[in-house]
Amino acid sequence: MDTGTHVVMGVAICGLALSDPVVSADAVTTSAVFSGIIVGSLIPDVDTVLKLRNNAVYIRHHRGITHSIPAVLLWPLLLTIVLTLLFPGANFIHVWAWSLLAVFFHVFVDIFNSYGTQALRPFSKKWVAIGVISTFDPIIFILHVLAITVWLFGVEPIYPISIMYGIVFIYYLLRFVLKYAVKNAVAHTIPDADEIIIAPTIRFFQWRVAASSPKCHYVGRAYGRSITIYDRFTKDPLPDFPEVKAALEDNNVKAFTAFSPIYRWEITKIGDLCEIRLIDLRYRNKDYYPFVAVAHVDSEMNVINSYTGWIFSEEKLNKKLNFIPHS
Repeated sequence: MDTGTHVVMGVAICGLALSDPVVSADAVTTSAVFSGIIVGSLIPDVDTVLKLRNNAVYIRHHRGITHSIPAVLLWPLLLTIVLTLLFPGANFIHVWAWSLLAVFFHVFVDIFNSYGTQALRPFSKKWVAIGVISTFDPIIFILHVLAITVWLFGVEPIYPISIMYGIVFIYYLLRFVLKYAVKNAVAHTIPDADEIIIAPTIRFFQWRVAASSPKCHYVGRAYGRSITIYDRFTKDPLPDFPEVKAALEDNNVKAFTAFSPIYRWEITKIGDLCEIRLIDLRYRNKDYYPFVAVAHVDSEMNVINSYTGWIFSEEKLNKKLNFIPHS
């Protein structure tokens, strides 16, 4: 989920913590628990700093080890040690338990997005991405804000927050039902599809659709069970060229291929350079496919520049590549 949603989820868990008599009876423990919950609701995303290094590292590792089983156990322990030093006299067990809930909840809700997490590490490095909830879901966000507002107006927080989570649970079930219906509709629209990817959008009834058959890739949108196919691309394997082999060894391209399950390619000769471009088909936006990997390979089979990430214009891509195209 996005940072704002993780924050309101943390505040809602703080409201639930007040139902714990040990927490509500002691102001020091309350302060420590609230701090543990808010920080715990955000700390798995500390790996966002990897973006400062480069996009390849960020794409390969974001929501990886920081969202793993060892991390879920380690973050609360570290937080509790620090917080009980900052708040002497705070109840260690209760600070740890509520911090653990906050960290676990962060990782748990993230698996329902399209991006997913490596939540099963160290047992598996597979990305767990159920893909029923958008990274920012306005309904979930608004429900949390409403419940917190009712609490701020003096109602015991356990009541509005418990009701809110009951509604959210039903909402998640509805999203599963909708996705199942959309997937069936895509299967009927493209009978020979052997891979179907359904991704949620910020709008309740709209879903992104990317599918592959033995011969073609398809890209479209679903509104309810109505499927619209916008683009169809011939499904060709990457050619066995030396330039392609060199590009596939580049870190940016490796990060892309590890992250993107369905993409097409373009190979273009630009002067003395060969440009290999891989284009993720899951994120079509107004006739444009913004998530790409690009590598420029010279005649000696050296990758002289490369990039992977979100790009919405060729001009910005060239700036990222430090490349000036010949006129």
